[in-house]
Amino acid sequence: MSSQEVGRVVVVTGTDTGVGKTIATAALAVAARERGTVSVVKPVQTGIGPEYPDEVADIDEIYRLTGCATQEYTRLEDPLAPDTAARRRGVTIPPVKEYADRIRVLAELHDTVIVEGAGGLLVRLDTDGGTVLDLAAELAESLPVEVYVVTRAGLGTLNHTELTVATLRDRGLEPAGLVIGSWPADPELAERCNLDDLPRVTGVPVTWVLPEGAGRLERDDFTAGVPAWPTL
Repeated sequence: MSSQEVGRVVVVTGTDTGVGKTIATAALAVAARERGTVSVVKPVQTGIGPEYPDEVADIDEIYRLTGCATQEYTRLEDPLAPDTAARRRGVTIPPVKEYADRIRVLAELHDTVIVEGAGGLLVRLDTDGGTVLDLAAELAESLPVEVYVVTRAGLGTLNHTELTVATLRDRGLEPAGLVIGSWPADPELAERCNLDDLPRVTGVPVTWVLPEGAGRLERDDFTAGVPAWPTL
């Protein structure tokens, strides 16, 4: 990347917690390496600390799967929304604008910066009320931003996904694609129908379908599988 260029930012959000954002972020990072240098950022990580010794930070899992450069800005111990976790411990955490400023610096140094949110789109990343949506909108004021929405395959996904897409559009952010975070080996009727219904009801294409268990793969198998997953 020349000194006159700025990298794109890919924001990965979800319809809820536990929908597969981390694995989707890893897959997008592997794909982005075709375009040049990649850095992955987790602005806020919760649920990691001495009381939860078996939990693995998202950024560590992404590094294990991809080998990409990673950064985590804020870590909070309790497995709660970031603002709640911070208030509970009496911890001061940075505002969304500070996260955006740090990501802009990375975008000057990398062709792609991928940002994994926390939970859903309106989860508060700071104690001032700044959300994942606010972070995406702040970045879009000065950088090319693509937002991917990670969603579930089964019942309930249509409503949750439509709400998330509508909220993004209300802020002038058109989603780049939907990602099904975990596609079962033997999909049932609702899942098979949702694969067609998700783009129909949202007007957003399903660009990635990640197979169930992808996050348990070793790095070589994961990176080898990524090229096939958009077409599952």
